[in-house]
Amino acid sequence: MARRSTTGARGDPPISGTVARTGWAERVADRSPVVQRSKEKSVDQARSIVSAAQRLIDAKGPTFTTQELIKEAGIALQTFYRYFSGKDALLLAVIEDLIEENCRAFRQHADSIADPVDRLRYYVTTTVHGLSGPGSGPSFITAEHFRLQTQYPAEVSQATQPYTDLLIDGINAAVSAGRLHPPDAEYSAWLITQLVMAVFHHYDCAGVDEPTDVIAQRLWTFCFAALEGSEHQG
Repeated sequence: MARRSTTGARGDPPISGTVARTGWAERVADRSPVVQRSKEKSVDQARSIVSAAQRLIDAKGPTFTTQELIKEAGIALQTFYRYFSGKDALLLAVIEDLIEENCRAFRQHADSIADPVDRLRYYVTTTVHGLSGPGSGPSFITAEHFRLQTQYPAEVSQATQPYTDLLIDGINAAVSAGRLHPPDAEYSAWLITQLVMAVFHHYDCAGVDEPTDVIAQRLWTFCFAALEGSEHQG
């Protein structure tokens, strides 16, 4: 079911209107001239290109060249441009793919958490728990997110939307249980997304100087208060 968009055309806060969210693979397949013949084949081809990019990123970071990419993917240069307008479009797809993969894992783990507030707490804090040790430079997502955000705000918002959707579901479940009372669940989810990203990016660049449990608890305490949470059903 389509839901109200949580980002504006330029990555702004929530606006009215209904949109059906599609993943990056479906979007690039729709841009392919072969889509009418075989959209499924187009999606598979696009995914194989993104997988090749992820392997290169794991090996050497995002500094790989387009020539290295097409060699790794085993495709012709024109095939790459059939799906992606350039390297930045490919990196946006990689970021969205990583976020979607993480969100699927978060949902799967959260299925075992009965209390809706505890489930939302897990969604908010689990990213912070992924931080570790003194920083040795920003990770791929941190570095590229900052760079791409200035040039492609709407596309970056699209890439991070799966996490916001996760929070919307968590907040609504806690609201239904009478545990949270936010004035606007979707706007609150968008704000928390921005806060979680900012906290993660800060420590990812600067390094963790205290236990991640402490950082995560501070983050959750702030979010719980902002959502007008109560410890018991109300």
